[in-house]
Amino acid sequence: QVQLVESGGGLVQAGGSLRLSCAASARTFSIYAMGWFRQAPGKDREFVAAISWSGGSTYYADSVKGRFIISTDNAKNTVFLQMNSLNSEDTAVYYCAMRRGLRAGVRAQEYDYWGQGTQVTVSS
Repeated sequence: QVQLVESGGGLVQAGGSLRLSCAASARTFSIYAMGWFRQAPGKDREFVAAISWSGGSTYYADSVKGRFIISTDNAKNTVFLQMNSLNSEDTAVYYCAMRRGLRAGVRAQEYDYWGQGTQVTVSS
């Protein structure tokens, strides 16, 4: 069973940066893609970013494009989300997710495993 553990969340001022990490405790399949989603209070979970197994393809929500960067360290089963120029609308619980296969997905239902989430709060 795969377990995903996020870290790196916290409180940051508007305009600041945070780097989220997500480590997979085990890997039962050799090819997988990773994604980040977020959920703000009273809102649905939304896609943030995703990366293919090779790292050659990345996808971003329009709201974070140019500010966030997703990357992976496959040797360490870890995915990162570098978040820059944060604003209050980025406040949410951030979840990492893993799906089997080469291709990254932008829909939550495409993912097989989920982390417990890490809180990101941006103060204005």
